[in-house]
Amino acid sequence: MDSEIVRGHAAALFTALVWGTTFISTKLLLTRFSPIEILFLRFLLGYAALLLACPRKLAITDKRQELTFAAAGLCGVTLYYLLENIALSLSLASNVGVIVSVAPCFTALLMWALPSERQRPGGHFLLGFVLAMAGIVLISVNGSQLQLNPAGDLLAVLAAVAWAFYSVLTKRIGSYGYPVLLTTRRIFFYGTVFMLPVLPVFGFSPDTSALTQPLYIFNFLFLGLVACAACFVTWNYAVSLLGPVKTSVYIYLVPVITIAASALILGEPITPLAAIGAALTLLGLVLSQRRGVSPQPAPAEEEKE
Repeated sequence: MDSEIVRGHAAALFTALVWGTTFISTKLLLTRFSPIEILFLRFLLGYAALLLACPRKLAITDKRQELTFAAAGLCGVTLYYLLENIALSLSLASNVGVIVSVAPCFTALLMWALPSERQRPGGHFLLGFVLAMAGIVLISVNGSQLQLNPAGDLLAVLAAVAWAFYSVLTKRIGSYGYPVLLTTRRIFFYGTVFMLPVLPVFGFSPDTSALTQPLYIFNFLFLGLVACAACFVTWNYAVSLLGPVKTSVYIYLVPVITIAASALILGEPITPLAAIGAALTLLGLVLSQRRGVSPQPAPAEEEKE
């Protein structure tokens, strides 16, 4: 296997592993902070970390490129996380968990619909999608019952669509040839800026006294430095090597990692239903990676196999 492909899969796997464990830190922070406070502070911290890691300015003279960065920040940071958080407040967590995991399918459909891409989802991808979604449903339900919550569920669908647009936009940004760390920092900049107008709406007023306590400091550092700064860099790097569809299917792994982490760290039991769901999800991931899309004749560059 080509070394670039190996690095791409390793980067995507690392990202999924970290994102699958973020629920633990978030759960602890929610005892003193609201979702919008956690969201804004973690991305602000992530931006600061990227700025310190590489203070070099990213010089962009093309206005259309700048607009692409702004759109990526809006879709991948502001819209995705805000829509997901609002959806969680209106719908069941199990509903939202299943629905946002449909993002790889939306990514594949978007790649197919764009004239510049023209890549049709192949049989292996579709079969893998069905198996992975069946597994994710089993993991999410896990003894409970999915219920229809139209407003929250619709917002979760929109969050998945926003992530699909982000995946396609990061592929385009990768073609510009800029360093991944600098492009991720620019995306974070726009994402945090677009969050500013909604902070008063959601009652942004973090407990400053809690920010001095080691437990909360550690978890914010993990979310900001690792889950945001490092993982968005590795995710964008994976997209540049594998393409948006093959990278997006690693989202299937997140709920699997979550149940494994809950068992190892929190001591929560893994039920037979969750174990079957995890196995189906992993099988779906493998099948999806065998053949992510069926390229169609087009002058644009095909997604890497």
